[in-house]
Amino acid sequence: MAADRGLPLVLVLNGPNLARLGSREPEIYGSATLADVAAACAAIGAELGLRTEVRQTDDEAELVAWVHEAADRRLAVALNPAAFTHYSYALRDALAMRTAPLVEVHLSNPAARESFRHTSVVAGVADGTVAGFGLHSYELALRAIAGLLASG
Repeated sequence: MAADRGLPLVLVLNGPNLARLGSREPEIYGSATLADVAAACAAIGAELGLRTEVRQTDDEAELVAWVHEAADRRLAVALNPAAFTHYSYALRDALAMRTAPLVEVHLSNPAARESFRHTSVVAGVADGTVAGFGLHSYELALRAIAGLLASG
């Protein structure tokens, strides 16, 4: 909508395998699809006075390029790095260049899962992490971003 153009844009970036939401291990990730994530983000964003753009990639280089774009455009980011959470130093280094709020998002609670999921290499450069609330994790991340933008 043209009327929304003046609202702050938040990139909602999603890493590998998240296009498979709804069919990928629903006992862990729930039944919501990536389209459901996008719709929920648009709705909560509108409520908070934000525009959201949801993207997903299985490609680390593409995700890093989107993070560079966000830094260059001074855009806030809600990021579900998925498996890149645990080992992508390239992603972590790109995120360290951020110029606006950054909230790490996880549908499940990595700390309650396999030990290799307990370490996040991106958490140290994020404003905070929301994890374990399923689809609501994105809502909470957007609420945190709205608060950070308002205070900052």
